[in-house]
Amino acid sequence: MSKRVLGVILFIVLIALIIGIKVYNDNETEIESAIETIKEETLTDVTIAVGGGKEDFIADERVVEIMKTKYGINPIYDTWSNGKIIKDPLTRESDKSSYDLMFCSDQRFYDYYKLPADRSKGEASRYTVLNGGLTLNTPIVIYSWGDVTNALMNEGIVTQINDVYYITDMNKLLNYILEGKKWADIGLPMLYGNINIASTDPVTSSPGATYYGLLLSIMCGGYVTDSGVNENMPRLKQFYEKSGYMNNTPADLFEKYLKTGMGGAPMIVDYEKSIVEFATSNPSGFEQVKDDIRILYPTPTIWNSHCIATFTQEGNLYNNVFEDPEIQKIAWEKYGFRTGVSAGNYDVSSLGITGIPQTITSLVTSLKMDRYENLINYLSH
Repeated sequence: MSKRVLGVILFIVLIALIIGIKVYNDNETEIESAIETIKEETLTDVTIAVGGGKEDFIADERVVEIMKTKYGINPIYDTWSNGKIIKDPLTRESDKSSYDLMFCSDQRFYDYYKLPADRSKGEASRYTVLNGGLTLNTPIVIYSWGDVTNALMNEGIVTQINDVYYITDMNKLLNYILEGKKWADIGLPMLYGNINIASTDPVTSSPGATYYGLLLSIMCGGYVTDSGVNENMPRLKQFYEKSGYMNNTPADLFEKYLKTGMGGAPMIVDYEKSIVEFATSNPSGFEQVKDDIRILYPTPTIWNSHCIATFTQEGNLYNNVFEDPEIQKIAWEKYGFRTGVSAGNYDVSSLGITGIPQTITSLVTSLKMDRYENLINYLSH
């Protein structure tokens, strides 16, 4: 082959290459879009009836990406209240199809869902639960401030152990509140009014009910029996009546705590996860308050547990995702959920937040549904 012919061929190949590159560049977005469409079509849709309190975590871009790319599932969430999950027909509003799993926000609803539906209460039929259990956990804590915590330590109510503050005499603190002791009586004349712990309303709020379940357990000495409940319920209602105005959601209460400071919110009840999520989502805001906030761990405390109940094999696929180390790392370091075996598969030091213990050891179990129903009915009448 002559050099002239070879040169013509090379020229033609070069022109074709240039044209190909141009066409590819012009259509690169369309090609990428087509590839993504193909990927989406190969994913397994998993439909989930989900309770509140974890919206940001399950919508996290990296969490969703891991579910899709590593496990091949496309989670589809419909928001449900815990009460409706255990009472209403658990079907999708869009097409009345069945769900693959539910992801409720409190263990008592998970335990109750596994029982036969109570027809006398108008409860709908339930799916058979294949798998699941406690998935995301966070303990109830009391948020306070440096001066308040120091005063409670002087009263023998709070004890500091390895940089962690524990309410080691909850009964004494409850008695102070029931007796109407003032902040001034424990050396805090700058605070107006009686000693109080602000919480959400147990009658209308699941977190508030969990907290009052903890209080009832403490009043009963850790053993909730019929006689103990009958003896302490009037005392619990007195505590409730002394609590005054209550916020409807933990988010509102925590925001009030941060914005009004010690004067407006000396002590509030919330979840441990709130401070972690605040620190990671608003580092500059956390920097402003980190030296004065105090996290007080009641002894005992109680888990707020978000539980999965699977109904199909697709639901099982979703449940298995929470064994993934990276998912667990995101859940803990970004959103403050303890996960894994004994809710302890993480490193507390990675948070950069002083006063959070590696493990939670002093705990009471969640009350059963009938106990909570009796508690709420008693407080509301």
